[in-house]
Amino acid sequence: MLELRELRVAYGPVVALHSLDLRVERGEIVTILGANGAGKSTTLMTISGLVRPRSGTIHFEGQRLDTLKSHEVVRLGVTQAPEGRRIFGPLTVEENLILGAFTRTDQRAWRKRLDWIYELFPRLEERTEQMAGTLSGGEQQMLAIGRALMAEPKLLLLDEPSLGLAPLLVKSIFNTIKSINDAGVTIILVEQNARAALKLADRAYVLEVGHLVLEGKASDLLHNSKVQSTYLGEAMS
Repeated sequence: MLELRELRVAYGPVVALHSLDLRVERGEIVTILGANGAGKSTTLMTISGLVRPRSGTIHFEGQRLDTLKSHEVVRLGVTQAPEGRRIFGPLTVEENLILGAFTRTDQRAWRKRLDWIYELFPRLEERTEQMAGTLSGGEQQMLAIGRALMAEPKLLLLDEPSLGLAPLLVKSIFNTIKSINDAGVTIILVEQNARAALKLADRAYVLEVGHLVLEGKASDLLHNSKVQSTYLGEAMS
């Protein structure tokens, strides 16, 4: 479904991604792990068209993405819930969600989509007229994911969805991510909670300062000694 080939991204003289190869099959959850500055968010933003690569290619369902603008990427079926949520605080919950459907012209279809999002996140339905900026951190994360889903993506990019959330809310968010995937949405997950991400994902990639250092089945990486010692806070006995 998605293939990154020899992707190189730089911010001025600083190289953020060094010849990255990555693929995602339809229906998968793929997680990208790594420390701060590893290039995880840069990878997602480059897929989304928010950052332009210096070289390499991105193909989505056979079509190149790396030459497109971000709104054109959304129209092809790729959306992102960014790190930090970036909701529109002065707008209501429902106004934020409707903005996520800016590529949709069929009002009946996006209204149906809105109903599905309220099923996924009942708390948002309770707060449709509330200013988004007054929501709790967990509710804002639900809103960011819901807004990204309004465009009916085939591929959803999630950047640190559990960041700053209480453990109970983290569990709820991860359960919802599984439900979204079960509904047919392919997912790339960037997540600081490596253990939860590896338990949820089908496959995983590990980045270190822009270099791909490990890849494989998520279940295998969960028991990999390097991953355990570096990201899970434990070593193999």
